Amino acid sequence: MNPYLVFVLVVLIGSCCLDLLVERLNLKSLEARLPGEFAGYYDEDGYRRSQAYLRANARLGMVSEPVLTALIIGFILFGGFNQVDALARSFGVGPIWTGLIFAGLLLLARELVDIPLSAYQTFVIEETFGFNRTTARIFFQDILKGWALAVLIGGPLFAAVLWFFDHAGPWAWIWCWGVVTAFQLLLLFVAPVLILPVFNRFEPLPEGPLRNAIFDYAKSQQFKLKGVFTMDASRRSTKSNAFFIGFGRYKRVVLFDTLISQLNEEEIVAILAHEIGHHQHHHTLKTLLLSIFTTGLMLALLLLFIGNQRLFEAFRMEQTSTYAAFFFFGLLYTPLSMLLGIVGNILSRRFEFAADAFAVKTSTRPFALIEALKKLTVENLSNLTPHPLKVFLDYSHPPVLDRVRAIRETVHPPIGTPGVSLP
Repeated sequence: MNPYLVFVLVVLIGSCCLDLLVERLNLKSLEARLPGEFAGYYDEDGYRRSQAYLRANARLGMVSEPVLTALIIGFILFGGFNQVDALARSFGVGPIWTGLIFAGLLLLARELVDIPLSAYQTFVIEETFGFNRTTARIFFQDILKGWALAVLIGGPLFAAVLWFFDHAGPWAWIWCWGVVTAFQLLLLFVAPVLILPVFNRFEPLPEGPLRNAIFDYAKSQQFKLKGVFTMDASRRSTKSNAFFIGFGRYKRVVLFDTLISQLNEEEIVAILAHEIGHHQHHHTLKTLLLSIFTTGLMLALLLLFIGNQRLFEAFRMEQTSTYAAFFFFGLLYTPLSMLLGIVGNILSRRFEFAADAFAVKTSTRPFALIEALKKLTVENLSNLTPHPLKVFLDYSHPPVLDRVRAIRETVHPPIGTPGVSLP
């Protein structure tokens, strides 16, 4: 049997089994008793509702994951890739256009499979638990907008990468790495102005106490803000968040309109302080550098499989091509991608703790961040007791109870910590 085919099948089935195991362990880790830290925030019914929300999402994943895995395996074994390739080649265009058609057909097929799952998630689960505000019109508009952006942005980038791999020889991956890196950097500047407004409306935060408090805090940290904006997140969901957009001196704060309605002024400033903490510790730059490194690694490894006849035989392909090698390599790359993802999550969780500590140390009311985290946890029905393996594999943020505990220790370090004595 073809060794590449065996490897891919083992990876697909193994990943599916691991996901199912993790979800089952995560469900078993649910605790009937409300953690004392959340007494007064969750009532008994609300806590049970948060666990029911987790179960509903987990069950959807535990059904969809094996189905999607079976579809991919069947597609491979019954020569689906070769049929799509034959259809793409039938247009009689050059290799780059053929590659774009091949990629477009595969991505469209995956989208058509994902749409029913996304619709169920949005209009059944999210609706049942009171989160959904997305209409059918917005739902399908978002899908069409996503497709349009994929064509307008992803298409030229993929075409450029294909051209370099077909014409630049053994140094193709270096050229592609440079192009993709330049594209990533460009998006940091373009996304806030051209891409995000396609999906949401951004408006300057009106003059008033909240805006003044945000700018006063930023000024106290010598942090230059270009502006503070609200985003109409409530058009789609009641869930809330806040983030920075832009780069360098053009950084802007974006607050979900739902966040403003759920938190008070001090708590919103605490969330802002956390985000500023990421910038002050250069977490955004470190994350970007890690992404650039992993992209270079992936492209360097990909070069080893371009034109590999045995690899194409594993996928029942009659002809080799650079564009198809990208998709086949993506499946071979899965274990390494998973490992790099785990490393990235470990770093991200450390960054979150560091940003929390920064917010607490620079705030006039250190425990405002705890209040904000608790309220957002309750509003979003977040899981209070995730299984450690779930956290290790999938969580980019620490569980809220771990964050609260770390914040309390930042304010009042345990006895025995250097510099801490009995009162």
